[in-house]
Amino acid sequence: MVCNWGMSDKLGPVTFGKTEEHIFLGREIAQHSDFSEATAVIIDEEIRGFIETAEETARKIVAGNLDKLHKLAAALLEREIIDGKEVDEIIGRTGDSFEPAVAPAPTPGS
Repeated sequence: MVCNWGMSDKLGPVTFGKTEEHIFLGREIAQHSDFSEATAVIIDEEIRGFIETAEETARKIVAGNLDKLHKLAAALLEREIIDGKEVDEIIGRTGDSFEPAVAPAPTPGS
């Protein structure tokens, strides 16, 4: 496992793990850890935090746009195929830029 962390206050901007390619050995056999079990636990906790933050952000975006989601679903049930212009019309988006209805939460460490 190679983890590059630049967004974690707990781990800092360091790399954990080394990759080595062995032609005749499976990756699992050739992998070795260059960090402690305690560091592995911190990595797991940080990853869990990133995933939970992303899930919360996704839920807020979907909840904040539920009416648009239902309109899109109804249009797809009716026509099966809709293009980008029709999507924009259905959700009421104008212009070329895309802005989420709910701003994403800041990433940990920023």
